[in-house]
Amino acid sequence: MTTQLEKAELLNRLHAPGDPLIVTNVWDAITAKIVSEAPGVRALASASHSVSFARGVPDNEGLTVDAAIEAARIIAGAVDLPLSVDFEKGYAPDAVGVGDNVRRLIEESGAVGINIEDSLEAANGPQRNIDDSVARVAAARDAGNATGIPLVINARVDTLAGGGSWEEAVTRANAYLDAGADVIFFLGLSDEDRVKRALDEVNGRISTIGGLGGIPLKRLAELGISRVSFGPQTLGLTLAALQRAATTLTALGDYPEDLSFRFEL
Repeated sequence: MTTQLEKAELLNRLHAPGDPLIVTNVWDAITAKIVSEAPGVRALASASHSVSFARGVPDNEGLTVDAAIEAARIIAGAVDLPLSVDFEKGYAPDAVGVGDNVRRLIEESGAVGINIEDSLEAANGPQRNIDDSVARVAAARDAGNATGIPLVINARVDTLAGGGSWEEAVTRANAYLDAGADVIFFLGLSDEDRVKRALDEVNGRISTIGGLGGIPLKRLAELGISRVSFGPQTLGLTLAALQRAATTLTALGDYPEDLSFRFEL
């Protein structure tokens, strides 16, 4: 078994410009196990949207902090790979509370990385004050330091998604890095020019979200992106396959080949 410290150090190293960490987001024990067994998978990441929907509650902290930490514990306990948790906004009204919750997450779940958001609600809505956002990142860093686990912080910048300016997005990104973030999750990198500009102007590693119609993964690697995730899209992929199978079976159609897929915990 790999120690939590070793997992944290590995997760950090895996965020390599030009050889990005690809995380096919998971939401429970069985998705974690199945994804972990796919060739080439080196680490896992949860998606808050998927974790919440699987439990029948909305995204944007529809889960309690206790439920979020328990969900992370279940995922981390199913595999021996580093786990980064989508920890939304930290499940607290202030930076002190964020620090307390992040420390609990590390100690109670075994997770070694987090995403933390700077929007007040949805990504396309208003953002939190930059000073408050910086304080929250700093509190998460302090929590990792206090536990002795070098938590990998993927700080999300929602400025462009909310209609804000490029200059503000870059200012926030660099401020979060100065506060202790390891990687910037830069939303809104919709074309190669934006990716190149972000890589030039942000003083650290950058992660982005991939998806159908977006920049190909190989090209993102060539450009120097350090991490690509897919958020709730992997839940959508799974549900679409399940719905297609249900439609075929209900119509007395052929048995889908994937019915023979074998799995175990």
